[in-house]
Amino acid sequence: MWCILTCMVWSLSAQERKYTVSGSIRDGSNGEDLIGAEVVIDGTRTGTVSNAYGFYSISLPKGKYTLVFSYIGYRKKEMSFELSADLKLNVNLESDAQELSEVVISAEGRNANVVKTDMSMEKLSAKAIKAVPAMMGEVDVIKAIQLLPGVQSTSEGSSGFSVRGGGHDQNLILLDEAAVYSASHLMGFFSVFNNDAIKDVTLYKGDVPASFGGRLASLLDIRTKDGNNQRYTATGGVGLISSRLTLEGPLGDRASAIISGRRTYADVFLKLSTNDNLKNSSLYFYDMNAKVNFRIDDNNRIFLSGYFGRDKFGMDFAGMAFGNKTGTARWNHIFSPKLFSNFTLIGSFYDYYIRSEISDQLSQELKSGLEDYGLKADFAYMPNPSNSLKFGYNFIYHGFKPGEGGGVSEQSIVGHIKLPMKYAMENVGYIANETGIGEKLKLKYGLRYTAFSNMHQGKVVYTQQQLEPRVGLTFVFNDKNSVKTSYSRTTQFIQLASNSASGSPLDLWFQASENVKPQLCDQFAFGYFHNFTDDMYELSGEIYYKDMKDVVDFKDHAQLMINENLEQELCFGKGYSYGLELMLRKTRGALNGWVSYTLSKSRRQIDDINDGKWYRSPYDKPHNVSVVANYEISPKWAVSGTWVYASGTPVTYPTGRFQIEDSYVPIYSGRNEYRYPDYHRLDLSATLQLSKPGSRSKHELNFSLYNAYGRKNVWTILFRQESEQRDVSYAEKIYLFTFIPSVTWNFTF
Repeated sequence: MWCILTCMVWSLSAQERKYTVSGSIRDGSNGEDLIGAEVVIDGTRTGTVSNAYGFYSISLPKGKYTLVFSYIGYRKKEMSFELSADLKLNVNLESDAQELSEVVISAEGRNANVVKTDMSMEKLSAKAIKAVPAMMGEVDVIKAIQLLPGVQSTSEGSSGFSVRGGGHDQNLILLDEAAVYSASHLMGFFSVFNNDAIKDVTLYKGDVPASFGGRLASLLDIRTKDGNNQRYTATGGVGLISSRLTLEGPLGDRASAIISGRRTYADVFLKLSTNDNLKNSSLYFYDMNAKVNFRIDDNNRIFLSGYFGRDKFGMDFAGMAFGNKTGTARWNHIFSPKLFSNFTLIGSFYDYYIRSEISDQLSQELKSGLEDYGLKADFAYMPNPSNSLKFGYNFIYHGFKPGEGGGVSEQSIVGHIKLPMKYAMENVGYIANETGIGEKLKLKYGLRYTAFSNMHQGKVVYTQQQLEPRVGLTFVFNDKNSVKTSYSRTTQFIQLASNSASGSPLDLWFQASENVKPQLCDQFAFGYFHNFTDDMYELSGEIYYKDMKDVVDFKDHAQLMINENLEQELCFGKGYSYGLELMLRKTRGALNGWVSYTLSKSRRQIDDINDGKWYRSPYDKPHNVSVVANYEISPKWAVSGTWVYASGTPVTYPTGRFQIEDSYVPIYSGRNEYRYPDYHRLDLSATLQLSKPGSRSKHELNFSLYNAYGRKNVWTILFRQESEQRDVSYAEKIYLFTFIPSVTWNFTF
């Protein structure tokens, strides 16, 4: 690989003498780095974009130039100069007052969706997420993600999501580069991400960059704010079930910080109950984000960031707790105007605990978790506007806690079991290049290599290796039309043991081994992208096909918890999914939003399941529609609404039964042979601005109504027997919500 890297660097560098303009692009009001801001040579299509840390670099021959810097929601800025030596040019962009109230889905240039090589990718700004009507008033990143084409909710109200027919565990979720293994609060009804602390959200549904891997379906890359380096601010909100507060500001001339926290308080109201059991109960979650960044000089910058969150449920006789902790330390270093680097230390931890204390004899507990320690070194080399080379190394050390549980007292009639820790390490190297071939054709290609090793007593006992090629081609007809195609291979070495399609915080992660092959997916995609009416409207259509090998499923009635022979419960096979994704969105104006439609199919075939016949995957929903609309009625009032429709989730029903003495035993259909009723829901919200226009302090009231027409969508269906007529059974539908109104006061000082 390093020989290939050396050859590529040499060939890219062997060109006429050029000089480099480089620097950072930031928000002029708070100093936040702007990710994906466009830099274009005036009068041409030649340019570049800023990276995840706001850094850009463009190399040009000697001469006079005008660079145009742009970012949606900000005024364009033009800077003219004569280039005869390398030039450092930091740029601050100012917000466009005429666009402050608009909600945009993309944070990049207006036609970036057409001219950039990225496909199967969506970006959401914090403002766009905030505008989506929220359940119980709690703004949620994952709920907004579920409204994008190719993305589906795994169950009613859940923060789990499926991408292009993949499982919820096949999504790699990163928070400031650290993996988040359980992204849910309150058993899935809310995600762990506080929108007030978020700067940028990017979802890759396919065509995942070679620098990322480890999951089959998608990458959700979430970056938090760096902290306002211009002034001290406080942002927060008080709602019916939770409150939140974010503080940020400068630390001297070269540093800034942000700390953000929130907490629900259902337990406070439980104290008012006359029922002693409820009165002594706890039911809440809390989380906190913190980040500090130091600008040592123009070439060096350090970021320290962390997340801590936990859920707690408890009564006198039972309790549960689970949560995540992540920490990252990053060092940005600019070796030269053309070579940018980022070095990262990462820690990610997840654990859960359950207890039951019915009596001394029946007191039990269960706990499990995992921990990751990682090191990354990423480099970006930009020799000229037509070429961008990225390469790097990634190391992760995994520690799996398979489970400990059983009786907790001497009188307990249940034994206590503690399974030994299991360890593994990943060594990853990657290289990727993006290059222009003439004015219209753009090519990107890359290769990722992973060696996954099982460890025992500090020694490697078994290693599996995989090469993951990535390639994409973009043909730009003009500034308004392009076609794109891509191929990517992804591999997943750690799996999730779960009997639920929607997932649970109490699921168990386990590693590939001699008996468990990693899952493998080859994805092909083709898309057409078209903008019109001065890039106000964006139209896109993509088709994709995914071929999956060594797909993991579990035997019927599998025992997953505290099972030292878990691998015996596993079944392996193959699968595929394909689909069509259509999207039309309006990015500007008083009325904006999008409409998306997904037509898809997802199937699995495993010899030990369904008699070896192909069956629907749990995430097979042929039709999925999302409508998102935001409308600014006046400077004081804005309204928004979302409507979603999806085919019913596949399910296995009992189709018969037989009698053994006084008991009836059900006979089930083939795996996922039936479907729940179709799902649809309307959510509405209205926001009233309480502060005066132009005021630095802002106050607003947000009113939201989840499930506005009270649709009783199926959460599950149970089959029961009549108590008086044992030979008569009936189906009972369980639903979670009808109308859920809420009101939240939001403020910024």
